[in-house]
Amino acid sequence: MRAVGEKVMQVLRQLRGPDTSDAVIEATALIVGALFLIVGFLIGFPVFWGREMAISGAGSIGSFAAYGGAVTAVLSFALGRVAARPQVIGPDGTRDGFSVPGDRLRWYDLAAIAFAHAAIAYLGWLGIAELLERSFTDAPVFPFPGAVLVAVALAVTAYVTFLSSVALTPMVLSLVLAVFLVVGAFAAMLASSDIHWWRDNLSALGMSTNSASLAFNVTLIIAGVMVTTIARYATAGLPVDDPIDRRGRFIVRGGLILMGIFLACVGIFPVDDFFLLHNTVASGMVVAFAVIVVGLPWFVRGIPRVFVAFGWAYVLVIVLLAAFFAVGYYNLTAVELIAAVLIFSWIIVFLRTAGSVGPERRHELVPA
Repeated sequence: MRAVGEKVMQVLRQLRGPDTSDAVIEATALIVGALFLIVGFLIGFPVFWGREMAISGAGSIGSFAAYGGAVTAVLSFALGRVAARPQVIGPDGTRDGFSVPGDRLRWYDLAAIAFAHAAIAYLGWLGIAELLERSFTDAPVFPFPGAVLVAVALAVTAYVTFLSSVALTPMVLSLVLAVFLVVGAFAAMLASSDIHWWRDNLSALGMSTNSASLAFNVTLIIAGVMVTTIARYATAGLPVDDPIDRRGRFIVRGGLILMGIFLACVGIFPVDDFFLLHNTVASGMVVAFAVIVVGLPWFVRGIPRVFVAFGWAYVLVIVLLAAFFAVGYYNLTAVELIAAVLIFSWIIVFLRTAGSVGPERRHELVPA
């Protein structure tokens, strides 16, 4: 068995080409995609045999690709994490291949990230199928081309998810979070049984009387878990040599984690069943964001002043939107949507900025 395993690994090394990290990762992703291409065709062709498939809808190639894509995303994500796992345990006791030293991904972190990839694949392929259905009205799909299309969908899903899993960084996590929120929110909007939900507020999508409530609330819960994950790693590189810096990092990290908890609670407590609690946690998330942004130059003394001004401008815009809502110029849905875009775009930019504010960078900026 060992000899067979060594021969298999030798063949894979030859297929992967030059033994550089980028080449190995890229080629391995291609191999994983090719495997799912074959599996998708071998499963799809017998299932489609003797039938004319619709592009979207129940029992269509779109639904087949969506469900298969979700399963493929989870499996590919797991394969990527295994591939990224170093053989030797690091000096900090971690061995999960994550790019932030001294910390590791917990099981619930991995579960939330894998679910986000699966949801993106599922909703993405459903959306593409619906678009194609409207472009090719009443066009049937025969078994062989249908199986090929589904196989290609699974291969693309496996390739992209594997690369995302292997190269998992706080920045990648933030981008996955942004895409997941956008896809989940639009899916809830499209599936809503109340076409005029926007007249109330964004939380109307999560009401128990709305057919889209499950999709909307689960999206918020998973996104909240991901925000808490990002919060730990986004602040891992901040300086902690000085007690003031250590306290500042603790406050920023705690504020971001609190935002994630509040976001998850918005989904856990729908507005129609828990009106007061729902509004409290939703408002608390905005307050936590404002406290972090306003106090950032004192919490993280090495943060660039241009980023501080950038954050303060965001807070002022949110305050202005709240004033517009108070006088009846904007409805609450518009305020919530714009505020959500501002908050999560700030988090993404903060990840890049925090990565440049390490102890060595601060010492370089101090005049001799």
